[in-house]
Amino acid sequence: MYAGTFTLVAHDPATGTCGVAISSRMPAIGAFTVFAHARAGAVATQALINPLLGTDALELLHSRPADEALDQVLATDPDADARQVALVDTEGRSAAHTGAQTHPWSGHRLGAGYAVAGNILTGADTLDAMAERFEATAAEPMDQRLLAALESGQEAGGDRRGRQSAALYLHTGHPYPYLDLRVDEHPDPVAELRRVHGVAHEELLPFVESLPTRARPAGAFDRLLHPGG
Repeated sequence: MYAGTFTLVAHDPATGTCGVAISSRMPAIGAFTVFAHARAGAVATQALINPLLGTDALELLHSRPADEALDQVLATDPDADARQVALVDTEGRSAAHTGAQTHPWSGHRLGAGYAVAGNILTGADTLDAMAERFEATAAEPMDQRLLAALESGQEAGGDRRGRQSAALYLHTGHPYPYLDLRVDEHPDPVAELRRVHGVAHEELLPFVESLPTRARPAGAFDRLLHPGG
């Protein structure tokens, strides 16, 4: 199945955060398409999805720039013309591939610290709107920037088949993600992702920020019992 999808992958040099925002007219789009690590970069693999491109590219990004990582993983794929891949490294270098066999409208845009890509879209306006919104929100936290860009892509048209799922993934450098939010099946998934993110911001992130880390093995759960103390 081709995953008609619109996606933004990004790196924030101020915080070292890497993340992905994605939506599609297929269920559970975040399950096999989203890969990010703050010490490597961020990758999305879509169209005729090959998750190996995501896992392998993320591993290569630990030691190679985005364009080299992309070239290397595509060379291992016998059906690269049916794939779409977008990635960014921790230096903010971005790269993308839109195979000739991906379904129209398909394409990608590259910018400093991010890439946007999509296929089976209503048109190029979806990606243009995402890139413009992401660049316009440079002063905001990465999760807000990614969500705002995804919303702009949906408002501009999004997947021409309709709406079904969305995901938001952020990694800040620990062995676990900072945010891993998914709307796997919903009539308005981007709006629902915004709602879930609001809940997570109030109720989940204070817990995540108290979790054990390598530098703080016991965690900081006392801050949950004595907020502001």
